Amino acid sequence: MKTPSLKTDRLLLRGLKSEDVPRIQLLASDRKVSDTLLSILHPFEIEMAEQYVANKLSLVKNGEGICFAIILLAEDILVGLIMLKKIDQTHRSAEMGYWIGKEYWKKGYATEAAVAVINHGFGELSLQRIYAHCLGRNSSSGKVLSKLGMTHEGRLRQHILKGNEFEDVEIYGILRSEHCLGEGNPEALRKK
Repeated sequence: MKTPSLKTDRLLLRGLKSEDVPRIQLLASDRKVSDTLLSILHPFEIEMAEQYVANKLSLVKNGEGICFAIILLAEDILVGLIMLKKIDQTHRSAEMGYWIGKEYWKKGYATEAAVAVINHGFGELSLQRIYAHCLGRNSSSGKVLSKLGMTHEGRLRQHILKGNEFEDVEIYGILRSEHCLGEGNPEALRKK
């Protein structure tokens, strides 16, 4: 599976590259970023970032996912990642995951990138369902997922061990039949 390039008003979503490792390490090593992610621990050393990127590139190579670097067009700089993983061709479903560097929070970039990825998932990949998980205490991510039209489907209580604490995980999902973003305007969606 090849990762296409997707463009929005302010962002370019392009395939992840091994050259992105230093920037990813810089952004994801911020404790406030890594604290909200299931797969990134603090401290996030360069070797860990190299393995993280290698794992994402392997998903793409094996046809199990697509991973986009989120590039801010105005500055030509990577501000985060967004992906569809666990792509199941039989059941036509995929899990969406994303993160944004702290300096770029509260600017609508996660929502804007997710609109493009959801449109791609339902359009080009012909998915029936896209779902996402977030930590129960990550209300900002929950708000983004709700803004995208995803339904809160449930809570997995004390589902993961993050550091030394068991944490709840919230599950959100959207079905093809509920999807209306393809006809909408991401600019208008950001203003909601």
